[in-house]
Amino acid sequence: MADSYFPRWRVQPDAVEGRIVGTDERLAWPQMFAMGIQHVVAMFGSTVLAPLLMGFDPNLCIFMSGIGTLLFFVLVGGRVPSYLGSSFAFIGLVIAVTGYGGHGPNMNIPVALGGIIACGVVYAIIGVIVSAVGTRWIETLMPPVVTGAIVCVIGLNLAPIAVRGVSGSNFDSWMALVTVLCVGAVAVFAHGMLQRLLILVGLLMAYVIYAIVTNGLGMGKPIDFSIVANAAWFGMPHFTAPVFNAQAMTLLAPIAVILVAENLGHIKAVSAMTGQNLDRYIGRAFLGDGLATVVSGFAGGTGVTTYAENIGVMAVTKIYSTLVFVIAALIALVLGFSPKFGAVIQTIPGPVLGGVSIVVFGLIAVTGARIWVVNKVDFSDNRNLIVAAVTLVLGAGDFSLKLGGFGLGGIGTATFGAIILYALLRRKPAQGPVA
Repeated sequence: MADSYFPRWRVQPDAVEGRIVGTDERLAWPQMFAMGIQHVVAMFGSTVLAPLLMGFDPNLCIFMSGIGTLLFFVLVGGRVPSYLGSSFAFIGLVIAVTGYGGHGPNMNIPVALGGIIACGVVYAIIGVIVSAVGTRWIETLMPPVVTGAIVCVIGLNLAPIAVRGVSGSNFDSWMALVTVLCVGAVAVFAHGMLQRLLILVGLLMAYVIYAIVTNGLGMGKPIDFSIVANAAWFGMPHFTAPVFNAQAMTLLAPIAVILVAENLGHIKAVSAMTGQNLDRYIGRAFLGDGLATVVSGFAGGTGVTTYAENIGVMAVTKIYSTLVFVIAALIALVLGFSPKFGAVIQTIPGPVLGGVSIVVFGLIAVTGARIWVVNKVDFSDNRNLIVAAVTLVLGAGDFSLKLGGFGLGGIGTATFGAIILYALLRRKPAQGPVA
């Protein structure tokens, strides 16, 4: 394994009996294909929901997620198991720079694409630096109290967007609550992989209920299935060229800091699960993620990142083979060439999508709090208390700052505020008694 760039994946025939399948191992090909499908399905929240919330073409985004995953796989030498999906960290700022209303295609996507590319470039540069000097400086700048606050802020900052999206009518609000209950029921009462796919299964349940109430009983706006019937089975994705606007680029570039915190946490989690130290691949992982974001931006797709959903699937199945993600990426490429698939996604009703958004954004916020709990952040320490408190209010209140042509929205202000505040409040060494 050490003498080649890629692992020499060994076949493990008895993996079905519950043994762990390592990153450099694989199952029989039929089982690998099934696992690849499972990871693609688990990633629907990022590959479908996130693009819809920003007004991007889901077909193109799932296609670019496949491209990005393959690029990431090559750059880390097939050593880090991960799938790259659309990052939720971009949603708030993309909506801000494009003025997106929340429904249908986003007509100002090119402006956002320039900012996404700028973010990817910054991210890739950080990857190069980490490859050269290691991760200690990142861990010093962004300890758990900081990363937890940043992740929490993403969910809180997006909360008003989700609520506004389901407040158009009384019917929309009630259907959003029905969707929340569907997702919650799956999360609590389902078992095994069904429970792991709570977002997808809950969305499907709410979709069926909405169709019965509207198309069947005549209440609310019915689902238009004609777009599915008229869509072709195969077709090229619709690519979009970026526009490089200085203000959009300065707003979106700082998201790289959030992606670094996310990716670092994911790789640490995978290292703990597999028992393998993956620290030496962190710089290459950052570089792969950054370049994948750049490529996606040039094609018209969203910024991408590693995802906790994959970690959850791996934790349940104990299958960490990196080849699974090559298969998942290839499946995503095939789906990206199907306008019929994209048309089905477009039939998802706004209230159902809004209800799922409420759950997803809430889960993001709670994930930040979970980082504090898992890492036993001590809130009796006033520095931790102040950093977390100020960061949450800056982000949730969407506190914005402008310095000349440079502007930061709520998530950016909260991110840099947390990092800078933690550094400024660093305690001085205790001094001895004065003689």
